[in-house]
Amino acid sequence: MPFVDADGCPIHVQIEGPEGAPVLMLSNSLGADLHMWDDQAPAWSKQFRLIRYDRRGHGKSGVPKGPYSMERLGRDVIAILDNFKIKKISWCGLSMGGMVGQWLGANAPSRIEKLILSNTTCYYADKGPWNDRIKLLREKNSLAPLLNGTMERWFTKTFRDEHPQTIARLANTFLATPVEGYIGCCEAIRDMDHREALGKITAPTLVIAGKHDPATNVEACEFVRSQIRGANMAILDAAHISNVEQPAAYTAKVLEFLTR
Repeated sequence: MPFVDADGCPIHVQIEGPEGAPVLMLSNSLGADLHMWDDQAPAWSKQFRLIRYDRRGHGKSGVPKGPYSMERLGRDVIAILDNFKIKKISWCGLSMGGMVGQWLGANAPSRIEKLILSNTTCYYADKGPWNDRIKLLREKNSLAPLLNGTMERWFTKTFRDEHPQTIARLANTFLATPVEGYIGCCEAIRDMDHREALGKITAPTLVIAGKHDPATNVEACEFVRSQIRGANMAILDAAHISNVEQPAAYTAKVLEFLTR
């Protein structure tokens, strides 16, 4: 389990798949760790050198005092690539991972082969809900008050009812996320504005949306797609964490895009 130093913050990285294969890097949602991609890793690592990592403030990575920014989080990714002497990657990021992917596509285009932006958005006009969430977390010093609402946004009721073990696993990961790291990432999302940056993205791009996603709805994903020249879109029968709710369809859709 290697760690990479990103300007003083240790970033936990996991690498699998054949050496010399094209590199695919995965990036998680807010409140998740690299195991969010466990359903995809076996298939994808057959064809790609697969890199997963815990964003700063999450999982086994360091928790520097925030606020963080999308640029800071993007530069953490570049630090990982530079450490392993990787020149170019394809990127698959979900939710916050898609936000970091937008920054990379616009600001480090020479490092991106193809871009998958999943269940994501580029801007929040209303900062109030983020400020309210941060205030609550500082008062309670725990993610527990957010748990039920988060699981309801992440997964449809049908999926929650039929897959209690999966929900329990993701809930435990969410609750284990350091409060300070979660807040730092909330601040990065609150302050993000990629609207103008999207037009700078030149890599072939696939946007994935969840039909039932209340967090980054189809309209938000469609706006992202519309601002990136030549981008395509796929809509899955899922809520926010679509790679977990529809693992087979998600895995296939990404492979189809990356290998065509």
